[in-house]
Amino acid sequence: MTPRLRRVRQDETHRLIPTRYSDESVLARLAEPDEPLDVLFELDSATNDRLAGEANLLPGIGVHELLFGVSYAHIVNAAFTHAHPTGSRFNGPDRGAWYCSFEVETALAEVAFHKSVEYQEIGRFDDSVTYETLLADFTNEFHDVRRDPRFGSCLDPASYVGSQQLAARLIGKGAVGIIFPSVRRPRGTNLACFRPAVVANVRRGDAYRLTWSGDPAPRIALEKRAPKRTARRTR
Repeated sequence: MTPRLRRVRQDETHRLIPTRYSDESVLARLAEPDEPLDVLFELDSATNDRLAGEANLLPGIGVHELLFGVSYAHIVNAAFTHAHPTGSRFNGPDRGAWYCSFEVETALAEVAFHKSVEYQEIGRFDDSVTYETLLADFTNEFHDVRRDPRFGSCLDPASYVGSQQLAARLIGKGAVGIIFPSVRRPRGTNLACFRPAVVANVRRGDAYRLTWSGDPAPRIALEKRAPKRTARRTR
């Protein structure tokens, strides 16, 4: 079975990442003021999957697929080269994907859920993290599993087995990505893009602070609003 293809133009999708990952190497924060960073950046180069991918050293994605010379290329490349060790809903451990949501509320719900799972594992809900929104536009043909009961197993809240198998087949056939309903927020819509080149017009959006104070559900507050831009049409 193959999900139906749908021509999509969706502007201003929302992806949230911790602000500490949005700029240069996080190792730079370990250095003392005026201390040379050469050694730290050497360590980063040796252990950073994005840099390994850009040197064509990863098995799951070739350097010819990654982005160079465009704004936020390092952030887009990181999404595809820093795959979770067990994979995510529509990707395995060898190759990541660009996950985003049509609504910022959905992106926040997804991040809050997955971060709360991490805290559940250590039995402590006590943290405060700032997330930056990355906006991106998409115009292409995507597979769509919304309102398609044939792919119910791909939306299992507790398992990625069926969805990862479907994604592997679609990627092998050259698919661009897949649109799917959010499991974490009713009526929310997510998109998983399989190809770095399709992630267009990346720019910074609003920043939000998520604070856990003993409860799995965090308090969410707008921390910084991005400058307003003229919106493009969505259909």
